[in-house]
Amino acid sequence: MKKAIITFLVIISLFVVGCSNQAPAPKGGNAFIGGTEGLQASFEPFSIKEDGVFTIFDSEDFPIDVLLKNKGEDTLAPGKVSLRLLGPAPQDYDGIPSWTIPNKENIEKISEFNPTGGEETVTFTTSSRAKYKNKVTGISDVNWNLEYAYDYHTYLIVDDACFKGDITDKNVCEVKGAKTFSVSGAPITVTSVTQESAGKGVIVLRIAIKNAGTGKSTTPGAEFDTRFNQIGFTIDEPEKWECKSGGRENEARLAEDGTAEVQCRLKQSLAEADLYTRSVKLNLEYTYKELIQEKLRIRETVQ
Repeated sequence: MKKAIITFLVIISLFVVGCSNQAPAPKGGNAFIGGTEGLQASFEPFSIKEDGVFTIFDSEDFPIDVLLKNKGEDTLAPGKVSLRLLGPAPQDYDGIPSWTIPNKENIEKISEFNPTGGEETVTFTTSSRAKYKNKVTGISDVNWNLEYAYDYHTYLIVDDACFKGDITDKNVCEVKGAKTFSVSGAPITVTSVTQESAGKGVIVLRIAIKNAGTGKSTTPGAEFDTRFNQIGFTIDEPEKWECKSGGRENEARLAEDGTAEVQCRLKQSLAEADLYTRSVKLNLEYTYKELIQEKLRIRETVQ
């Protein structure tokens, strides 16, 4: 019995020692509110609901309004959001001048003073509203799809990058290991930042990126690619750093699991006497696209 107890205690002590030798993950910085949301879109009610479905008669008109809510930390200027109606045949409806429209107002980011973010309601219909042009026999269910794309940024601040010419010097900071960072609220996010040495006086930052939303991303101004998501990135001091992902400069392609890694290497070796910490800033830029759907039931008007 005593031998069993001693063996158990030895195993527990080894487990505790092993855990204590693991480097703890650094706490996140506090420069941003954070989160993994960007712009949210939702259809405003078409009409009253019957059995959980918006329902009208074929003799009635209806509005097509969309509520936009900015839940991330990048303000959207007028024209930075593109909204496109998909699904029903345009020739079957009156009162919809354009099936693709932009936002017209600033949609403010979330902040300490505006924690819920800015909002804008956009409308696809004229003052006379939309009207189905055909007669309905019985019931017709129509699925309205909205594809919306918006230009967005994710801002990263690495709080404690270690600039050390002599990595054997144990003072001030550690060159190798996880770094504390702050990342702004957005669907494309940063999950970790680590630093390592790439030769005498040369440091490298490895930045892990993830698509935490449900949408697709592409570099600003580029078409969306069905094969992969991609983003652009820039560092605050490009004269000092070279940043690449998969061999591409200033552009990253995300893997099937929505992840990518950006490596930023210091261009010029540090002097052996250099010994300090400072922040490093990276800006991720992209166009993000999502799709929502709402059902409208159209009933036959009974004479």
